[in-house]
Amino acid sequence: MVVVDVRECGNGAPAGSLGVSKWVRSAASSATGQCVELGVTSEGAVAVRNSRDPHGPALVYTKTEIAMFVAGAKGGEFDALIE
Repeated sequence: MVVVDVRECGNGAPAGSLGVSKWVRSAASSATGQCVELGVTSEGAVAVRNSRDPHGPALVYTKTEIAMFVAGAKGGEFDALIE
């Protein structure tokens, strides 16, 4: 596997090229694959991919960006998007 330097590729790099050893999905995900998966890249960034397209493009964020998103989600800031 060729590992891509996420600082150079930006978002949209193929998920399989980011050096993620383990992808994690929520236990609340549906059995039909309606979920996203997150994994830590070999460089310490956090990648997000669509579980239905595991080799497709991934979005890459810093751990701080993911922490801010999780805090907002826990606080209900995005609830209106799914109502």
